[in-house]
Parts: sequence; C-alpha cells; structure tokens
Amino acid sequence: MTFAKTAMVASMALAAAAVPAAAQLPSRSGSPVNNPRPQTQANQQQQQQQPQSQYHLSRQEQEALQPVNEAVQASNWAAAQAALPAAQAAARGNDAKFLVGRFEVQIGVGLNNTQLQSAGVDAMIASGAAPANLLPTLYANQFQFAVQAGDSAKAESAANQLDQLNPADPNRVLRHAQIRNAAHDPAGALAVYQQAVQAAQAAHQPVPTEWRQEMATIAYRNHLPQTAALMRDWLAAAPTPALWHDTLAIYGESVPDPSMKLDVYRLIRAAGALTGERDFIVLADAAGEVRAIGEVKGVLEEGLSRNLITTNAAYARERLAAINPRIQADRTSLDTERAAAMAGHDGAAVLRLAESYYGYGQYAQAADLYRAAIQKGGVDANLVNLRLGEALALAGQRGPAEAAFHQVSGPRADIAQYWLLWLSSRQG
Repeated sequence: MTFAKTAMVASMALAAAAVPAAAQLPSRSGSPVNNPRPQTQANQQQQQQQPQSQYHLSRQEQEALQPVNEAVQASNWAAAQAALPAAQAAARGNDAKFLVGRFEVQIGVGLNNTQLQSAGVDAMIASGAAPANLLPTLYANQFQFAVQAGDSAKAESAANQLDQLNPADPNRVLRHAQIRNAAHDPAGALAVYQQAVQAAQAAHQPVPTEWRQEMATIAYRNHLPQTAALMRDWLAAAPTPALWHDTLAIYGESVPDPSMKLDVYRLIRAAGALTGERDFIVLADAAGEVRAIGEVKGVLEEGLSRNLITTNAAYARERLAAINPRIQADRTSLDTERAAAMAGHDGAAVLRLAESYYGYGQYAQAADLYRAAIQKGGVDANLVNLRLGEALALAGQRGPAEAAFHQVSGPRADIAQYWLLWLSSRQG
C-alpha cells in the first residue's frame, strides 16, 4: 500500500467553528485547506508535473494503517474504529502518527464522536508532520474542542499558537474572551475586550462591530451592571432600526420603574422601530397610564393600519371605541385646563396636562408645561426632565433637548443616554 501525499486528500472535520465542519486535508504541495481549487486544465497540468511526494511509513506501519484506510474510504466506521488501536500501536514515525490522527478525526466525524475528533486533532498537531498551511485550522479546532470541554489551559495554549501564526488575526480577541467567558468569568472576558478596544482606539483604528456585539451579549446574559452602556456602544456602531428595537426592548424588560416603559417605547417609536404587536400594546398601555389618550389612539391606529396588531386586534378596537368619543372634548378643553394649571401651584397637575399635549403631538406646548411642572415643584425632577427632553427632541429642538437629558440622573439616566444617542444619530 502506498500513501501519496498529493493523493491522500480525504474529508475531515477541521474548521474553526463550535461544531467543526468538513474540510479537505491538503497535500504536501500546499493545496488549500477548505476549498480545493477547481480542476482547470492549467492546474491539472501543474499537478501532473509535480512529483508524487510520499508519506514515509515503515512496512509495519503500512500494514497496520491499511485496514483503517480501507474502512474509512468505505465509510465503515465500526470497522475503522475496530482497526484503529492496531494502527495507533504501530505508528512510530511522524507521518504515521499524523495519518492515524487524521483517521481518528474522520472516524469521529462518521460516528459523531467529538472526543475522538479532538484526540485526532491533538495527534495531528503532536506528530510534527502537519503541513504548515493546515496548522491554523488544526489549532483553531483544538481551541474550540478545548473550550467545549472546559479545558481553559489547553484552549489558552491553542489560542497562543494561533496568535503566533497570525498576529494580525482579528479573531484573536474573540478567542481569548471566549476562554474567560467559558470559564464563567464574564468580567474577565469584558476586560479582554476593553483592552483591545482601548488599543484600537489608541492606534486610531476602527473597533469591530462584532466586539461591541459580543461585549453587550456577555453583559446581558450575565446581568452585569454595564449592560445598558455596552448595548448603547453596540447600537452606536450599528444604528439599524432592528437593533434600536432589540436593544431598547431588552432594556425595557429590566427597567427598575414600570413607568419608564413609556420612555423606552416612545423612543422605539421615534426611531421608527415599532415592529411587533407587543410593542404597540405596551406603548398604548403605558401612554394610557399617564392619560395621554391622543397617544393611545395614534399608536393603536398605527398598529392596526400596518396589520401589526392581530392577536390583540379586538382589544385594540375596543380601546379605540372607548377613546374616540372622548377625543374631541379632551382636545377642546386643553387650553382651559392649561390656563388653570399654570395659575395654580400643583406641579403634578401641570405634568398630567403636559402628557396630554405630548400625546396629541403638540410637543412645543408640552415642553412649556414640563418646564412649568419643574418650577412649581412636587414632581420627580428626573422624570420631568426626561419627558421634557423627549418633547423637545420631537419638536426638533436638539440643543435644548440634549440639555434636558443631561439633567437626568439616577435610574432614568440610562434611558436619557439612549435618547441622546438617538439625537446624535440623526442627520442635521
């Protein structure tokens, strides 16, 4: 039996993924690892001109490896596994050890046995006979198998080898952070990313969006206090409507005060990111809590007209049927109520009226009333400054809106920062 290095090209599970996928083992002449070149006439002639380099195997090694090779080629995994111990025992030279490792990987793939695949990758690396262009793939798989097995030391060693092979690889940060995260050290994983972010910024290089995403994901899954800030960083890097929706909806589930849902979903609407039935219902309910019936009407009608309220369509129509007869009288009474509220000393009454104006889209008038509510007192200044900023933002008064948001502290500061981010992302 002859094992030609250029001819022995077999399917293997070698790819840098959590569940390694099939790849091609290269020949000694340096064929690509994953996607072999199409057999054009030119490269066929080139291959024909190349000498058929052989693996150096003793007669004993050839005889021991032959049954495994035949079983693998026939996809007879039980027979291949049964013949494997004899091949392992006979393998003395580097090439034989490399081939045995390769067979282990192939058998492991056939049997869906990740332990055997991992052992095969280790054997191929340890043999010293792996082609240079296969080493990145081998170490990447060794890294992933080690992470899956919870072997942090082995994963770190494989990651370091990959760093040496390609110091400029952008995935190096992901690997080292993945090790920390797999070891139940999310803070350590974030520290790896933070150092990489600082280094990139110091070098005036862009920070990959993938880093921002991973940092936000790690923080969110582990309920870390910096979750909101990291999600904003991710959103700033990729301010798509879908991401506006997802980051704010996630944040809205963790707000310490239910009344803050109104501020969260008002921003989702301002960002054009109301996309699900629940979004419309949550915003309508929150607006109803502050008696902004114009906003309730507008939100429910929008959801119904866009066919985004379906399961709760009957509920939405019932609410609209109850609201619509009140709208005309409510709007007509606003000016009279405004005069009375401004003449009084009750900041809470002025705040309620401000919400009504906001609900009807009269943002400038609402802003005047929010300011008056703060002056008259008896209200939560952080809440009112937040609502003032929202009204000014939608009225197109960016500078005053930013000033109002900067006045917000305490638990509402995070959503104020989201509003500031939205303002900064707008054109003009």
